[in-house]
Amino acid sequence: MSKVLHVTEGGLQKLKEELDHLLAVERPLISRMLSDARDKGDLAENAEYSAAQEAQAMLEMKIARLEDIIARSRIIDESKIDNSTVRILHRVRIRNKKNNSEMEYQIVPESEADLKMGKIAVNSPIAQGLIGKKNGETVEIKVPSGTMVFEIISISL
Repeated sequence: MSKVLHVTEGGLQKLKEELDHLLAVERPLISRMLSDARDKGDLAENAEYSAAQEAQAMLEMKIARLEDIIARSRIIDESKIDNSTVRILHRVRIRNKKNNSEMEYQIVPESEADLKMGKIAVNSPIAQGLIGKKNGETVEIKVPSGTMVFEIISISL
């Protein structure tokens, strides 16, 4: 059985838009490229045809992957999320106890992670260390560079 993926409504919409683009724009474009290359003659020595075939194979893999993700996706109901402990979709403000720096992250499904926007994947080491913890708690989290100690300053949705 395939693993269920939890996504936000916006995240699922983004995936569907990407799939629609691949099906409506990219697939016909590659089809035209194949047709044009086929019209140029001998396919055995036609590098353009080989490149178009490779592009088509890559596109079909991408389409199949997106269709699989969308089929396994379940939308997270934000109204049912408990705010007393850190959960997916929460914004968590933490303080690094070693250097006293503060940072804020939103814990999101893996497909929506974007560190530049402060969104970390629910399966990342930091998110895994924070999930289930309460406001004011101190947590030790093992990261690739060692162990870090954080204090949870605030939890919000």
